[in-house]
Amino acid sequence: MHAAQDDLDLLVSVLPTHIRECLEKRGPDQPELFEVVLDLGRTPEVRFRGSTGLHELCPDAVTEHDLQHVVSRISEFGDDNRAGIERTLHRISAIRNRTGRIVGLTCRVGRAIFGTIDILRDIVEDTKSILLMGRPGIGKTTMLREMARVSASELGRRVVVVDTSNEIGGDGDIPHPAIGRARRMQVPHVAAQHALMIEAVENHMPEVIVIDEIGTEAEALAARTIAERGVQLIGTAHGTTLENLLMNPTLADLVGGIQAVTLGDDEARRRGTQKTVLERKAPPTFDVVVEILEMDKLAVHHNVADSVDVLLRGLEPAREIRARTTDGTVEKRQEDPDERGERPEIPLHFTQQSLPMPKEEDRVHRVFPYGISRDRVQRAIQELHLPAFITKDPKEADMIMTLRAHQRRFTGRQRAGSDAPVFYLRSNTYSQVYGCLRSAFSRETVSGEEEALAEARSASLRVLANGEAIELRPQGRHIRKMQHEMADAHRLVSRSVGRDPFRRVIIERP
Repeated sequence: MHAAQDDLDLLVSVLPTHIRECLEKRGPDQPELFEVVLDLGRTPEVRFRGSTGLHELCPDAVTEHDLQHVVSRISEFGDDNRAGIERTLHRISAIRNRTGRIVGLTCRVGRAIFGTIDILRDIVEDTKSILLMGRPGIGKTTMLREMARVSASELGRRVVVVDTSNEIGGDGDIPHPAIGRARRMQVPHVAAQHALMIEAVENHMPEVIVIDEIGTEAEALAARTIAERGVQLIGTAHGTTLENLLMNPTLADLVGGIQAVTLGDDEARRRGTQKTVLERKAPPTFDVVVEILEMDKLAVHHNVADSVDVLLRGLEPAREIRARTTDGTVEKRQEDPDERGERPEIPLHFTQQSLPMPKEEDRVHRVFPYGISRDRVQRAIQELHLPAFITKDPKEADMIMTLRAHQRRFTGRQRAGSDAPVFYLRSNTYSQVYGCLRSAFSRETVSGEEEALAEARSASLRVLANGEAIELRPQGRHIRKMQHEMADAHRLVSRSVGRDPFRRVIIERP
């Protein structure tokens, strides 16, 4: 059982009297209180830990006087619209109208839970840089806070916490005891977080830097700078999985980044892939990525570089699953790839069709966007370094991108004269465009050599039996060569027709 300190009475004391009385009537529920929601003109609501829904707290609607009552008893709001209560971990977030007037408050209970990192203590002691990921509210900041305390107070390291919204060290000039002997630097405004990260290293000689919510390119660059100076970095980032992070152009550098690399003919043949492949651009900033599945269950990537390389090959990386049992012990096991199932967290939902890369050095692909921002397509092409350009004529296109909403409209006149594959995107956002192009240009040409050869073998037998010529599915050059050899082994003739990416083999009798 973990020891918890929540100072709940201090949060309750800033609420209006009638709301406080309603909350106190709930008695046994108070230890599980997660947040109180006050919206102008609506009844107050509460949320409890482990519950996804909101529950009505009082029958009377929240008034402007109620909101001002709370605001007058807490610290000033920063440019991120967050405030706190002196020397507590509670967070009060504001919703404003167009004129800046506060019309809603979210009062979240902050709890210091001691003993939560026994499940990760060996990794913390190993001085590796650690990145925590997980859905909002799952406990990333709680675990981050405990890591700071253990590193400073129990391991005796020089720890500096870069605290943007006072969520790690609490509100006020004196940090909350939950971070132990770690020192805390408060960020004056959100845009200055990356600068303060560098300042912490240059001015205070820390062995460990703790940072919450790395979310911008400047912060990712500052994190890399810190890691390259030999400082252990412990932080959190937006996203739920390593794969989410890799698909985020802004933060991908935290795990090494992505670049398109053109292979030589021999190397491409040896790998059995297309000539242009995606590879990791640099060593990862973080050595270890921890995906928080539940508060007492984690998935650990012990070698981020290897995991990223595996993901870029379209495979599932090995993860270690750690879980805390009811008796407090920690169980560790290697994950069975089948237990993951599909990857629902990736924010890309488009029809995946393979677009083989060309074999000629000067061959480029023509992309026709229909109902898709050309600027976003051009930006994605440039960032991925793809051998492609935008065409205005669908008849010339090698690849067509459109929205699912246009699926019916994109037939007949628009499709006339074009046999290019169509990729249907869920929405006209940059992440969808980027992911579609990345998938199209990085996936292998076929589902596998064995499947392609099985198709050629079956077609050869049918040609021998029926005498009719059979056309196979489009394949890459090295697989077409094997299909020709299969036809030759059956004493049949074969020829390739069409052009990449739709060049295919026809098998027929002599």
